[in-house]
Amino acid sequence: MGEKGRKGEKRDDSPSSPPSIKTLHYSRPLSRGSKSPLSLPFKPFKPYGWVRVCPYRGGNNSLECYRSPLGGRRGGLLKHNNMDDTHVKQNSWKAWLLAARPKTLTGAAVPVMIGAALAISDAQSQVRIVPMVLCFLFAFVMQIDANFVNDYFDYRKGTDDEQRLGPKRACAQGWVTPSAMRKALAITTVLACLIGLPLIYYGGWEMVGVGLLCVLFCFLYTTHLSYVGLGDLLVLLFFGVVPVTLTYYLSLPDGFQFITLECLLASVACGLVIDTLLVINNYRDIDNDRRTGKHTLIVAIGERWGRLLYLALGVVACLIGCAFILYGHFWATWLPIIAYQPLHVSTFVEMRRIGKGERLNRVLGMTARNMFVYGLAVAIGFLL
Repeated sequence: MGEKGRKGEKRDDSPSSPPSIKTLHYSRPLSRGSKSPLSLPFKPFKPYGWVRVCPYRGGNNSLECYRSPLGGRRGGLLKHNNMDDTHVKQNSWKAWLLAARPKTLTGAAVPVMIGAALAISDAQSQVRIVPMVLCFLFAFVMQIDANFVNDYFDYRKGTDDEQRLGPKRACAQGWVTPSAMRKALAITTVLACLIGLPLIYYGGWEMVGVGLLCVLFCFLYTTHLSYVGLGDLLVLLFFGVVPVTLTYYLSLPDGFQFITLECLLASVACGLVIDTLLVINNYRDIDNDRRTGKHTLIVAIGERWGRLLYLALGVVACLIGCAFILYGHFWATWLPIIAYQPLHVSTFVEMRRIGKGERLNRVLGMTARNMFVYGLAVAIGFLL
């Protein structure tokens, strides 16, 4: 069995040795809410009281054994998560995937999805598919471009420092070098323009102006406007009014292109729902934003009114949707109320319960889910 130590059996930490149950020793379990000393490699494991002991760090596998407050233990050979952001090679594909923030693409998809569904409902078989697909692609690439812009310029301004509570950022963590990020900015910006160029054929030369405004405000949001409390207005315009109305307009058959009042109402409601994501993000970062001089709307109105704003945005969006009944879209009104509103209210309750801290990232994920549910419910409602 080998020579025993004071707390258990002696272990062999050699990377060339395969992990063995025999090589483990144990520490006492942690009580709820306590923290392990930084000098020890032990970390709390949920449910509270379980402690991870002696992780084997060699190779792609790790042996993890846990001890419970009741004295029992469990262990096993576990595969590391491929998307673990603690081991990222600089400028690798994994680094660029994390920098692109794939989860944010739902925010780009929802407004285009709503505009496309309304166009299909109104134009039926005469709807134009090609501009619809181009709008989706343009929105996705512009969202990635905006993420790169945000990552790079917040890194330059020092906003993404060690006190940041939100998800880690590529430049700040060293996953992507600043010079590589600048090149990526140029590539995604040019690519978005190339994707949007054919839309001139479907919507006229006015599309050039719209495209330039999208690119311009993509940069202005991070570099200036989000620091003076105008971020929410930009979300309402460029994640609501602009993508919904333009997707609807461009997807209609030639000679019948116009923007209806129903489409305009749908775009405003969509922008309000997507703004909940920005509100919870700024609510979580309120202390850090105050420290760095970033004057967001939440910093201006405070935490209490920030929570009420979050709740009001989702509620008002559904109230605006009640107007869809007047245009014969009964389910476009009721599906969001049935599917989205309960989720939104429960997320608000969770937000208020948590209050502050890194745990608000969970509310951020719930809000992204709610946003997608809303878009799906409205789109299906228009098609029924």
